[in-house]
Amino acid sequence: MQNNFTNKLNAFSVLYVEDEDGIRKNIEEILRHLFKETNSASNASEAYAKYLEFNPDLIITDIKMGAETGIDLIKKIRKSDSKTRIIISSAHTDLDYLLQAAELHLVKYIVKPITQDKLMNALEAFVNTYNEDKIYNLDPNWIFDYKESIISNGNEIFTLTKKENTFLRLLITKNRLITYEELENSVWDDDSIMTANAMRLFIKNFRKKLPQNFLKNIQGLGYKLIKE
Repeated sequence: MQNNFTNKLNAFSVLYVEDEDGIRKNIEEILRHLFKETNSASNASEAYAKYLEFNPDLIITDIKMGAETGIDLIKKIRKSDSKTRIIISSAHTDLDYLLQAAELHLVKYIVKPITQDKLMNALEAFVNTYNEDKIYNLDPNWIFDYKESIISNGNEIFTLTKKENTFLRLLITKNRLITYEELENSVWDDDSIMTANAMRLFIKNFRKKLPQNFLKNIQGLGYKLIKE
């Protein structure tokens, strides 16, 4: 499994819902090594309470769990939340369940038993949903969400200014040195002038939101990203 993939997972949180104790403990142990935060629940009622408390990025839930099913849980969540990613696991391939699941905007449907390959494929699909929303991996545990204009290191979230957002995306997409002229033409507003003092203050504040030593100044030329 690629380091880039696991680095991205480590920036997210997960809630795992399974009523069989043995399965829940085994899968939860795997998830704890992959995600920044892992919580679990043994039924739909407990899961909904933990969803409200922890606001996970991903929910992995079984379907059949006594009185309330995983489908019931997801329907309740989807009444007010269309963004939280959800993966369903089930020993059943019943067409009715599949049809209901298809309407709930799921990332993946895993047929039990949950093998490591099935789990990793589903988690890769989860990460890819963020790639589609312009999520970039900056460094281990650090992600840049262009759409939301934030940087997260798993513990803190930094909100970017419009200039910072534009500049970081330019650095990432070009993947080369960005000259002072490019910085002025692409990042600075048409109605403002990029003075030396204004640029220094901009870079000073911008660096506070980035991994340490991530942005390098090439004297007299411009800036580039330094990734380990």
